[in-house]
Amino acid sequence: MVEIELDGKKVEVLEGSMVMHAAEKAGTYIPHFCYHKKLSIAANCRMCLVDIEKAPKPMPACATPVTNGMVVHTKSDKAIKAQQSVMEFLLINHPLDCPICDQGGECQLQDLAVGYGGSNSRYEEEKRVVAIKDVGPLISMQEMSRCIHCTRCVRFGQEVAGVMELGMSHRGEHSEIETFVGQSVDSELSGNMIDICPVGALTSKPFRYSARTWELSRRKSVSPHDSTGSNLVVQVKNNHVMRVVPLENDAVNECWIADRDRFSYEALSSPDRLHTPMIKQGGKWSSVDWQTALEYVANGLKQIKSNHGAQSLGALVSPHSTLEELHLAAKLVRGLGSESIDHRLRNQDFTATDGVRHLGMPIAGLSTLQRVLFVGTNLRKEHPLFALRVRQAARSGCAVHALRSDSANWAIPIAQDVQVPSQDWLLQLQSIAAAVAQLAETSCPYSAAVNDQALAIAKSLLGGERKAVLLGNGAAHHAQASALQAVAAWIAAASGASFGFLTEAANTVGAQFVQAEPGQGGLHAGQMLGGALKAVLLLNNEPEFDSAAGAMALGQLAQAQMVVSLSPFKANMQCADVLLPIAPFSETSGTFVNAEGRVQSFHAVVKPQGEARPAWKVLRVLGNMMKLEGFGQESSQDVLHEIFAGVAPEQLSAERLNNDSSQPTQAGPGTAPCTASIYQLDGLVRRASSLQMTADARDSTEVHA
Repeated sequence: MVEIELDGKKVEVLEGSMVMHAAEKAGTYIPHFCYHKKLSIAANCRMCLVDIEKAPKPMPACATPVTNGMVVHTKSDKAIKAQQSVMEFLLINHPLDCPICDQGGECQLQDLAVGYGGSNSRYEEEKRVVAIKDVGPLISMQEMSRCIHCTRCVRFGQEVAGVMELGMSHRGEHSEIETFVGQSVDSELSGNMIDICPVGALTSKPFRYSARTWELSRRKSVSPHDSTGSNLVVQVKNNHVMRVVPLENDAVNECWIADRDRFSYEALSSPDRLHTPMIKQGGKWSSVDWQTALEYVANGLKQIKSNHGAQSLGALVSPHSTLEELHLAAKLVRGLGSESIDHRLRNQDFTATDGVRHLGMPIAGLSTLQRVLFVGTNLRKEHPLFALRVRQAARSGCAVHALRSDSANWAIPIAQDVQVPSQDWLLQLQSIAAAVAQLAETSCPYSAAVNDQALAIAKSLLGGERKAVLLGNGAAHHAQASALQAVAAWIAAASGASFGFLTEAANTVGAQFVQAEPGQGGLHAGQMLGGALKAVLLLNNEPEFDSAAGAMALGQLAQAQMVVSLSPFKANMQCADVLLPIAPFSETSGTFVNAEGRVQSFHAVVKPQGEARPAWKVLRVLGNMMKLEGFGQESSQDVLHEIFAGVAPEQLSAERLNNDSSQPTQAGPGTAPCTASIYQLDGLVRRASSLQMTADARDSTEVHA
């Protein structure tokens, strides 16, 4: 540790720290633009100049290492005059367009100019003008004349997103931040550049000119998309969601969010929203009141149960639904006497498992891994924030290995990249297991030929201390999923690595925990999608897009006597008989359990649109109308207390989240796993117009065409 004196206070910091770090520890603010705690030090704005005794001139706090006994003054005349001079230079070319700037009210330059700017300018020459640039549907670079060349956006792309899409060209007053050869910005994390831009140079295209920052209410929430469980701040005006930005949580998403977390809010005001209950009669849809719709559903379910038995009823539920909704859906189905409920719509292997499939380690632990083997995942697109952490680990020397079927660019250096068709994954994994056994001189239950890549991966996994074997969506949806799981679990155990699943959706772990899976004698999702039921409840999903059956599911489901779709959107109209409008995550309270088992509850940020109601309330009323026991909850909090039976649910215990590592079943090669592309994951992202104009969305459309 090194001790310095900062504005008369003694501060101890680690050797090699900068003066800025010491100031942060002491709670002293030093004005800055280019410095960001998650990025490398550039020291090119010079706003953080401070007065250091015995130094001949003011020094940048962000790039000056501390030395023992150093005396720093951040508020001396020398420091203040230096900072004011820098501010004058920054404002020389900055346009005076604060009244119409989209960043007005939350602009770092605007704030600091109040304290360090002059009352008038000595500059009389013409200001620099930078040409307008179009870099895609998400980021606006219409006013790059405002850019102060802090290079935060450049460093973010290079260091955090892994793709250097922006760079600085030319020199001096002709310098510009731009893309290479006029390309667009296509990173799945690109929206974070908007947040870290300290001026109004990079702004949000979808949000642009729609509201002023001081008009917005700010409310906390949790992302309903992938299994990271990103913490969000949802900004609201006149009961409409106007913008979504990250809420900092170092244990989960740090200070970043993926673009689908940021821009999917557009779907909340989609013309496809369902505002009233609807019933199809004679092939035509008509709007009805809630009482009529619920009585129609309740009477229909009773009649079908009476005529065909309880096992003719079932529910297909989405792992993007809240814990409370999934619990009540399972309770409703089981209360009617059926065990047919499932959230695994994209799976092909429905072998029963013990315990809950989860990450098997804290999300933050991904950043410190030394060895990791991924099986069946496109990590960068399926889990952008997990990829970000693995990228951090790789920069620190982590050896990343992958077993996959494509050559997608993860923007991460991969030590051993085994690219084989999905039907060969099991054989390759068994080869790695045999190599581990060979090197560890232990017995192996799998007899497979050992190749060079398998040997290199095995050698890597047997070294290091912090290591993991992680299965992705492709492995979970694989026809041999249980066999892949068993072999991967054996490799992890034999090499001393942790074992887990990246998990597909915001509440995949929660869905397993509340047993939204078939019980004894119940039908699994594959059977239900194949038309084995007479009455089907579809909770927050569209089988055409959300299941392995795809468009074929519509024809099979249409054969049922009653299909009830609970969705915020006009979904499943081809196969459904009843549409019940439910509230999306922004209009209901609820809970998600992320990949590591972190339980995160949230409140509604706006009132439901039209006649939409929270799904947990709809399910509760249906339970009461059919005179089932245990549907007297008054709030989502009551449902949560029932789920955890009085136990504080901050984090699910390791005992409750015990990954199954049973021996493999005999499964055939099957078809390729069904995995959703980045902007087709759920109904919200599918209806977010800006996301659907991105390169990733266009690429996925071409692939599926």
